[in-house]
Amino acid sequence: MTTELIILVIVVLTALAFDFTNGFHDTANAMATSIATKALKPKTAVALSAILNLVGAFLSIEVAKTVGKGIVNLDNAGDDTGLMLIVFTGLVGAILWNVLTWLLGLPSSSSHALFGGLIGATMASLGTDGVLWAGVLSKVVVPAVAAPFIAAVVATVGTWFVYRLAQPVSDDKKRSNFRYGQVATASLVSLAHGTNDAQKTMGVIFLALVAANEIDPNADIPFWVRLACALAIALGTYIGGWRIIRTLGKGLVEIDSPQGMAAEGASAAIILTSSHFGMALSTTHVATGSIIGSGLGRKGAEVRWGVMGRMVIAWLITLPASGAVGAATWFVGHYLNVWTGSEWLGELVVFLVLVGFCTWMFLHSRKEPIDPSNVNDEWGAPAASSTGGAYSGIASATASATAGSKKAEV
Repeated sequence: MTTELIILVIVVLTALAFDFTNGFHDTANAMATSIATKALKPKTAVALSAILNLVGAFLSIEVAKTVGKGIVNLDNAGDDTGLMLIVFTGLVGAILWNVLTWLLGLPSSSSHALFGGLIGATMASLGTDGVLWAGVLSKVVVPAVAAPFIAAVVATVGTWFVYRLAQPVSDDKKRSNFRYGQVATASLVSLAHGTNDAQKTMGVIFLALVAANEIDPNADIPFWVRLACALAIALGTYIGGWRIIRTLGKGLVEIDSPQGMAAEGASAAIILTSSHFGMALSTTHVATGSIIGSGLGRKGAEVRWGVMGRMVIAWLITLPASGAVGAATWFVGHYLNVWTGSEWLGELVVFLVLVGFCTWMFLHSRKEPIDPSNVNDEWGAPAASSTGGAYSGIASATASATAGSKKAEV
């Protein structure tokens, strides 16, 4: 087995590891509201979401084309190992950010972590000319800014109509009947999530295959790549990112079943539309905007703007933070190879750093676990305060502090 093939295998496995983190990081986008309203039991919800993520990954490849051909300028990448190091260290930046924000219970964007990592590693290696800025602006930045606002407006209007039409129905019947609707809309969001997010990793593996001269840059995404990515994101989804599920389901708005159905319906419509046009938008931004909109559309609902503010801070720093990690790890990998004359030592050291940090964060999370048994506890109860120490690391985002922050009635 040649050195290039060994590096390619490492890159592909790292990409699938990112896909796995994307799955458990973004499970909340589809299922947080259904779990919060008890429309679905927690374990049932993540199992259903995993199956639909798997199916959704095969419905389209437009987003994969955006990632594979619309972010990095392949013509400037130089030799094969150089491009593979860019892809590898970009993935490392994305994975570390995903695991860190999961530990903190912050619903940040896996998509932007991936793009940030790739852009940072590319700029470190090739300079600013290595990035296709027009593609980044039109298919990443613009959707990132517009998506949460559009989702909030659609969900606000939808929630208002739902409550208006169901006004003659008793509250108990509303909750009971709309829970069935939530199952349908949550399933649609899961399908849409697979259609959008699984393809991002397909695009990254495509980049690595091009770098290793295993595929032509103008070729289609191979079937085995689609299958591997679909399985990885489905497995991650089944694991369940309970810390983030809790934040979205209980931390932003106290959600009732009609709100949940309206929020999930808005999210699914926007994600599926963006996937059709190849826009690699953040499903986290969409889901969060929809949940906020569901609170705005229901008279008397409480929206915790303190939680939202901290989430926005995380959104704003996701691209630069993951980009900085991608760039830093590229420098480590590149210069270790240069100084030692090795073709793989740098990648090995960066991989060990990745494994070490992820292991530490996982062990730290076990000290104060959030799981199906306490994910639905009242916000500010022990399940929320148990993550206080972790939250204080970014923007003082402790769950307990959030619960005590000022609540706005709308």
